[in-house]
Amino acid sequence: MSAKPARFMSEDAIIITLGVTWLVLYLGIRFFLEANPGLDDGLRLGLAFVPTPVFALFLWRFVKGIRAADELERRIQLEALAVAFPLGLLLLTTLGLVQRAVELNFQDWSYNHIWPYFWFFYLLGLWIARKRYT
Repeated sequence: MSAKPARFMSEDAIIITLGVTWLVLYLGIRFFLEANPGLDDGLRLGLAFVPTPVFALFLWRFVKGIRAADELERRIQLEALAVAFPLGLLLLTTLGLVQRAVELNFQDWSYNHIWPYFWFFYLLGLWIARKRYT
């Protein structure tokens, strides 16, 4: 029987670190782009994609963690997504129709303001599922 090598960080800590790293990058670049509207478009576009690989790595590790979880945790995660995904679609389709009906203020209803709702919907789904199964 061989001993497993010691790990520097647990899988959960890696996932959380990647999520926080992405959020810091995203917010930093967002505020930098807002504060520097005169930058070259190519540079602005390049900066906009900097957080993308970090978030992709976060998603990969998150899915890997769910696959390694026990059956109950996978069921909880699935139920959380089963709540969050339709709520996200409801939000986007409703905003799409409202935008057709009246002009929405870009400063209040741009993509920058919508994505946090998806996290809220996921956390709501997690709360509902954990309450149901515990």
